[in-house]
Amino acid sequence: MMPAALPLPSGIALEGLLTELRRLSWGAADILLAYGRGEQPPYGFPRALSVDEGGEGPVSAADLAVNRWLLEGLAGAFPAADWTVLSEETAKEQLIDGQPLAAEWLWILDPLDGTKDFLQGTGEYAVHLALVHRGEPVLGVVLLPELEELWLGVMPTLTGASGEAWCENRVGEHSPVRFSGRRALGELVLVASRNHRDQRLEQLLAALALGDTKAIGSVGGKVATILRGETDLYISLSGKSAPKDWDMAAPEAVLRAAGGAFSHADGRPLAYNTGDIRQAGCLIASHGPAHPELCAKAEAALAAIDPGFLV
Repeated sequence: MMPAALPLPSGIALEGLLTELRRLSWGAADILLAYGRGEQPPYGFPRALSVDEGGEGPVSAADLAVNRWLLEGLAGAFPAADWTVLSEETAKEQLIDGQPLAAEWLWILDPLDGTKDFLQGTGEYAVHLALVHRGEPVLGVVLLPELEELWLGVMPTLTGASGEAWCENRVGEHSPVRFSGRRALGELVLVASRNHRDQRLEQLLAALALGDTKAIGSVGGKVATILRGETDLYISLSGKSAPKDWDMAAPEAVLRAAGGAFSHADGRPLAYNTGDIRQAGCLIASHGPAHPELCAKAEAALAAIDPGFLV
């Protein structure tokens, strides 16, 4: 027997929340598309000034505009909601190292994930927004503006049944998740970063002996390739720096709601709002069937590659 669905704050209905998230997401897409093309953005946001002109550049302008659009949009739509919003853009002002935010319900926002790709014009950037309850993501939004894809994931916690995940376009047409049928490790296709690869990761990948590799920007963009069946797994191996809560929360929520898996290599779940925003270690996201084998092989390989590394 499934437990009852967890009620959202302040009597908010899930369908009403999803409706508002759709409106805000496509608004964010319009803002980012305009900045990316050097056009006048909508909703009264200023045109980007280049750094040479004394401005903060298109990335900063886009970040700040989407951040404001989403923060003000959530506040305006749900003024009485008992939740807190943590954004990459406001984290320095909000957070004290070692202290979680005093919030049972927490939105975690990355207004522009894939900054280098946004600048380079690859189109492989995303907006991440996740609703977290007591450290666990229960709802995820991954918006891919250039592909006109809005991925939504609702965890069983909110439904009282199985998780649900799907993709929508602007007119509301739904596309289902289509995980690949690949199962053997030697067949699995890895999705990886262009910009974050080091020798340890190369050694780990050699030990896993996977199939093909595809390079995509943004964690949300990577997870979307798994959801479409184009790839099967993603590995984050922190080095000098580590991804943050806002990099992982929304993609994790969508992937797990779809029936995929996302964990540390030792099987530990990811946790959010712990007082440390870094998601350090070896994190593995996959379509699911090979996940235990992937984790076991990765943990054993890393014990030899980098003894003492906390996976």
